[in-house]
Amino acid sequence: MALTPVVLALNASGFATAQKVAAALGAQLHGREGRVAQPDIFFANALDHARDLFAAGVPIVGVCASGILIRAVAPLLANKTMEPPVVSVSDDGAVVVPLLGGHHGANRLARDIAVALGGIAAVTTAGDVSLGVSLDEPPQGWALVNRLDAKAAMAALLAGGGAAVLGDEKARATWLADLPAGDAVRLTCAIAPQADLGPNHLQFAPQRVTVGVGCARNCPPQELADLVRSALSDAGVCDAAVHSVNTISLKADEPAILDLAALLGAPLRLFSAAELEAETPRLATPSGVVFAEVGCHGVSEAAALAQAGSEGTLWVQKRKTANATVALGLSPEPTATLNGTPRGRLSVVGIGPGQAAWRTPEVSRLVADAQELVGYGLYIDLLGPLAVGKARSDFPLGGEEARCRYALEQAGLGKNVALVCSGDAGIYAMGALVFELLDRGPDQLGVSDAARRVEVVCSPGVSALQGAAARAGAPLGHDFCTISLSDLLTPRDDILRRLKAAAEGDFVIAFYNPVSKTRRTLLAEARDILLQHRPEDTPVLLASSLGRPEEHICYRRLADLQVDEVDMLTVVLVGSSNSRLAQLGEGPRMFTPRGYARKIDGDLASGTQRKDT
Repeated sequence: MALTPVVLALNASGFATAQKVAAALGAQLHGREGRVAQPDIFFANALDHARDLFAAGVPIVGVCASGILIRAVAPLLANKTMEPPVVSVSDDGAVVVPLLGGHHGANRLARDIAVALGGIAAVTTAGDVSLGVSLDEPPQGWALVNRLDAKAAMAALLAGGGAAVLGDEKARATWLADLPAGDAVRLTCAIAPQADLGPNHLQFAPQRVTVGVGCARNCPPQELADLVRSALSDAGVCDAAVHSVNTISLKADEPAILDLAALLGAPLRLFSAAELEAETPRLATPSGVVFAEVGCHGVSEAAALAQAGSEGTLWVQKRKTANATVALGLSPEPTATLNGTPRGRLSVVGIGPGQAAWRTPEVSRLVADAQELVGYGLYIDLLGPLAVGKARSDFPLGGEEARCRYALEQAGLGKNVALVCSGDAGIYAMGALVFELLDRGPDQLGVSDAARRVEVVCSPGVSALQGAAARAGAPLGHDFCTISLSDLLTPRDDILRRLKAAAEGDFVIAFYNPVSKTRRTLLAEARDILLQHRPEDTPVLLASSLGRPEEHICYRRLADLQVDEVDMLTVVLVGSSNSRLAQLGEGPRMFTPRGYARKIDGDLASGTQRKDT
């Protein structure tokens, strides 16, 4: 379970219980507006709020009737292997019911809550009830190698068969101790790969092996992968027993190392040169050459040991090829704890106009995963519950470069940061500036080397252009363009040149930043230029505050477009010479034909039918 749950309190009768649950889990407490007092955040509609959290992948604990949570998330159910846990708790805390994600954290979560409240965890998963253990949810620090076979193995045990538990004595004496004995299923707890795995033979691997690697810049990924595979094979280690892939921070963006971590399905952890140098007394092959190059006497051995901890040992000494090195460390116990820092991530996200219904699930998930939110304060506020409890760095309008630089540098520290933009982050927003900063050289006010090594993820959002078009009907049915009328960053002559080209090309045009308090003339000039190339009655859409309660939509003829009707929150969408404003039952709808009528006329005249491309 990757995220801390959110606890929902729907009524005053369950608020005290919700407070206890939130305190026990270290979770946020969200309360129904007008029903409870002093939660971390209020919400107006329980179904909508639970649905938003679930779509973002956030585990939910609702102190309420189970049916409320079921109705909330039912429309979103699609893949049980990807859905977050959902747990309901009775108002008095007596009963805790895992509703979804039983084998993905919900059963464990329900038991923890029941212990905190002195209640009963009403776990209904067959394996938990009959056997006291879910084979597909081993304890932290253990991995089930052949997960797809777990269902058949559980069925065999539930049918009355017994299990032969082999290998690790501690596992046999603890979490697998209560299984009935027999030979229907074998359960092997071991680091070494097993040859005959299947429905009657499951393997649980203790995650004790730490892989330390180093390589030359742009090392061929296959060379590193082959080297590591050889070391693991010779040591008798299956992939599931690999706890982590570890290296020096300088290699945070090395493609071969990133590919290796993905190949092994193991987290990547980074250590500074100073942290690796502290491991020098334990190295088998310290190197002065390596010290001169990166500031520590070894990378692969030191990284493996740094992750294994003070009680860990160097299991396999450094091996090398022309461009890569590997060493294996061994922790004394299986563990899910990770030393070092992860590779930093910057998620550049567009939240649309601000309302949750127009925010993509991917954006919600990236925001939910982020440790810190960076952006214009209003945009972060529009995230509502997703922003509560997170570190946030608010920036005013203007200062965009400082905003992007700060976000990159925070990610450079190993944090997971979300840079929050309205609309789509790649359309007149921060996306381009992030990559511009990464592309600048050290003498061009770029960013630090650490910031250059972060992972940058861009996720699309609903732009003002799309929102306006959807409200209007289908004005973007044929070729269109967008033009910003702000001359703050674009020379005025360039804007006029683009206006004339778009007018001559008969594009539908969306104007961003049409006016400001001090800039009032370019929109009028744009109107006059367009009137030289298209009819006076060309439809124009004025759309303000899209997707928000104060949303306002109106239409004008191009000849009647007035600057005083427009502000900075308005998108001005001007039709082409073919765009139309149809008066339909629900009101005027603007659309731009693509040419289907001409195609149909041509097909009828020729007696042929063509497949549309």
